[in-house]
Amino acid sequence: MNTWCIHNKNKIRKMNKADLINEISNSTGLTKAKSSETIDAMISAIEGALSKGDKVTLVGFGIFETSSRQARKGRNPKTGVEISIPAKRVARFRAGANLSKQVNS
Repeated sequence: MNTWCIHNKNKIRKMNKADLINEISNSTGLTKAKSSETIDAMISAIEGALSKGDKVTLVGFGIFETSSRQARKGRNPKTGVEISIPAKRVARFRAGANLSKQVNS
């Protein structure tokens, strides 16, 4: 399950998917089932776009995109043995102006 953090005057409260569903249900009047379907559809759409290499821009909120990590050498922390870490694509999120403003206010 995904976890989001909300900072509230020196307290950190973790918001999980069920909490997010409750928030959406309460603010929109949708049932919890419809709210859950909506969140799942949004996540699925973003995952689908990223898997095709597309960028998803939500103006004011942020940008979901992928970037490439090159292959590199690493070490097994337990044994110290050098290992090869393969190249891969990773998902990235960059906060938009409105989100950055809200987080920093």
